[in-house]
Amino acid sequence: MAIDPRSHTPVYVQLADILRERIDAGELAPGSALPSEARMTQEYGVGREAVRMSISLLRSEGLVNTVRGHGSYVRDFPQRRQVEVPPGASVVARMPSGRERRAMQLDEGVPVLEIRDAKGDVEILPADEVELTRPPA
Repeated sequence: MAIDPRSHTPVYVQLADILRERIDAGELAPGSALPSEARMTQEYGVGREAVRMSISLLRSEGLVNTVRGHGSYVRDFPQRRQVEVPPGASVVARMPSGRERRAMQLDEGVPVLEIRDAKGDVEILPADEVELTRPPA
């Protein structure tokens, strides 16, 4: 897939689409490094800012994480644990506060699930680590 600089779609979005497709296809496996900025600027004929913006977009989607001075990597997706939502509870998906993200050591772009039970007690869980289930009827 090539970048079309005349397209109405911004160049950084086109590059993010290419990288996302490579991740989805398994070409860039979990834990593997993304190509360097220099390599992507050469390979795709885009500027460094477009490369940085595309990686930022993928990071906001929770697909990659960046380690300062070491590059960007495809995120490993943790094993999900099942959490039963009690009868009468409500669940809200939202982005975490900065404090919550640090406390739960969440990568950028990972939402949280706020489970409020019938008594009003709240449990906040990382959305990429849980699978919500309902009790049997």
